[in-house]
Amino acid sequence: MKKLMNAPEDYVTDMLKGIYSAYPDKLKPVGSDLRELVTANKKQGKVGLVTGGGSGHLPLFLGYVGDGMLDGCAVGEVFQSPTADQMANVTREVDSGAGVLYIFGNYNGDIFNFKMAEETVSFEDDIKIEKVIGTDDIATDDHSKRRGVAGIFFVYKCAGAAADKGLDLAGVKRIACLANDSVRTMGIALSACILPRVGKPGFSIDDNMMEIGMGIHGEPGVSTQELKSADEIVNQIMGHLLSDLECKQGDEVAVLVNGLGSTPLDELYILMNRVSEVLGEKGISLYRSYIGEYVTSMDMAGASISLLLLNDELKPLLDAPANTPFFKQF
Repeated sequence: MKKLMNAPEDYVTDMLKGIYSAYPDKLKPVGSDLRELVTANKKQGKVGLVTGGGSGHLPLFLGYVGDGMLDGCAVGEVFQSPTADQMANVTREVDSGAGVLYIFGNYNGDIFNFKMAEETVSFEDDIKIEKVIGTDDIATDDHSKRRGVAGIFFVYKCAGAAADKGLDLAGVKRIACLANDSVRTMGIALSACILPRVGKPGFSIDDNMMEIGMGIHGEPGVSTQELKSADEIVNQIMGHLLSDLECKQGDEVAVLVNGLGSTPLDELYILMNRVSEVLGEKGISLYRSYIGEYVTSMDMAGASISLLLLNDELKPLLDAPANTPFFKQF
C-alpha cells in the first residue's frame, strides 16, 4: 500500500481538517465533532437537506454541501456509516423551521442510523423529517435492493434547487422522488480499492477481466467478463440503462460519466464519446453532460454511467446554479 497519509486511524480526521481549512467560507462543523459537517451559509426558512455515509467516496457525500444543493452531511469512517447521534446533530443544526429531508443511499447501516436519528429529533426537537433513499444502481433486478450510487448526485441537485425555490417539505420530497425514479446507473470495475486500515486490496480482478455492476464498496456485480473495448463496454451498459428507463425516441436525458478514483479523465471522455453516439442512434437528445469524479471508491479503477430522464419540471432544477466545494454551476 502506498498512500499519502499519516496514521491509518487518522485518515478521515486529517482529510476533514484539510477540507475545513480549504473552505472555511463554505463549510463548518456543528461543534467539536468534525464529522458533523454543515454549510457555513445557512438560509432561514428553507427546507434543510441532509445526507450522510462513509468516507472514501469524495466528492460524495460532503462535497455537495453548499448553495443550491445540500445543507449538511454526517461523515463516517471509510465505507462505514456515521452514527445516529451525528446525523441527529446535523439535522438540528440545518433545520430552520421548514423541516428536513434526508437523502441517502440504500445501505443497511445508513438506513438504520438515519431512522434512529429521525426518531430522536422528531420526538425531542419536534422537527418534521421526510426521507428519500437513492436506488439508482441497476446491477440487481430487485428494486428493493438497488443501491444508491453516482446517480444520487442528480437527486441532490434537483432537490437542492427545489428547496432554494422555496418549495415546502412535501414539495421538495416529491422532486427528490421524481429525480430518484428517473435516474439509472451501472458501472464497471477494473481493479479493487485499498482501505487505509486494511492495507491491501479487498478482492482481485485478473488483468484481462472486468467486473460489471460492482458497487462502490466492492460489492459483487452482475458478472465478471473479459475486458472489452471502451465502445463495447458502453454499448453493454447503455443497453441496460435505456431499457430499464424505458427511454424512447424524442426523450431528453442528462448524462453523468463518473470515475471511481483511478481512471484517467481521458478515458472517461472516450466513454462519453460512445455514450453520445448511442443516444444519437436512438434519437434521444443529450441535454446536459457531467464528466469527472463525482462518486469515487477510494483508488478503484473503473467508471459508471448514469442517465437522468428529463421532463419540463426537472430541467430547470438541473439547470439552476449551485456552488459547493466540489461542484459549481452558474
